[in-house]
Amino acid sequence: MALILLRHTRPAVADGVCYGVTDLDLAGDFADAAAGIDAALPAIDRILTSPLSRCRRLAAHLAERRGLAAAVDPRLAEMDFGGWEGLPWSGLPRDEIDAWAADFDHARPHGGESVATLAARVSAALAEPRGGRMLWVTHSGVIRAACAILGLREGWDTRLGFGHWLEIP
Repeated sequence: MALILLRHTRPAVADGVCYGVTDLDLAGDFADAAAGIDAALPAIDRILTSPLSRCRRLAAHLAERRGLAAAVDPRLAEMDFGGWEGLPWSGLPRDEIDAWAADFDHARPHGGESVATLAARVSAALAEPRGGRMLWVTHSGVIRAACAILGLREGWDTRLGFGHWLEIP
């Protein structure tokens, strides 16, 4: 009844850009990265994926090689950053960043989703029964929310690189 949280591979976007729900292509090294993940990933019984193509493509790759189906779960999508999508983090208005920091859970200065909304949908997905070893192909924000909800690692400060995963017993 384990859960593996796998972050998608590197997207084709410049470092430092806010891209929550923006549907991005993957970097040119996708095939090699996906093969490496498949070789190292333990056995899994079920795959759920974010609806964003950067996750669906990796989930489809893993599912095909393991004889499984990958089911899309919208609750595994990255946070919607509204008006910040596609902008460099360093260029966001200081007053909006300060408002977000002052009320991290509920502020929505970007007009998108609040952290509390992200946490609620991740919590609902975590509450569903799991049999065997389930893989979520998802995003950094979802992984951070899951860690915070479950009291694991560094909670919201948990960092996983592209193509890395953690297993929750």
